[in-house]
Amino acid sequence: MASLAVAALMTVTVTACAHPLRDLGPLPPRFSGPPLPADTAVSDIASVLTAEGVTAAREPSNAQGMCSERLSGRHASEAVDAALKAAFARARSEHGWQDGPDMGSGTLTLRKGNWTVLANLPGNPTPGIQTMFIVSLMCVDSVDGGGATGAP
Repeated sequence: MASLAVAALMTVTVTACAHPLRDLGPLPPRFSGPPLPADTAVSDIASVLTAEGVTAAREPSNAQGMCSERLSGRHASEAVDAALKAAFARARSEHGWQDGPDMGSGTLTLRKGNWTVLANLPGNPTPGIQTMFIVSLMCVDSVDGGGATGAP
């Protein structure tokens, strides 16, 4: 009898406290602006790196159907942090990239359209050696629907 009373009480509580689900319409887009082809995003970032004296090579995207790209290279250890910061600033001022999500003081991020760019600052320079750096580009949705590796 007590279990029946508890069940009835639970039913009344759930019914009285639950609000009916409302349809709030479609979800907002996952990014603003038109989607960019991978070649455009990579070209923007590669050009600002080159303008700051940093040479980076585009690595092939190994993930089939994944929307990601990578630029990597080596630069003078004493100057790599400053060069990456200057390149990201140039991307904002000359190519319309915006600040990306805050990932902490040792990480640079940018976003534009459906792309987010991320670079970790190597820090702790060792004079006289070249330090490796990686700039990762990830997209929410590819333009062609099949991954990041081609322009439409």
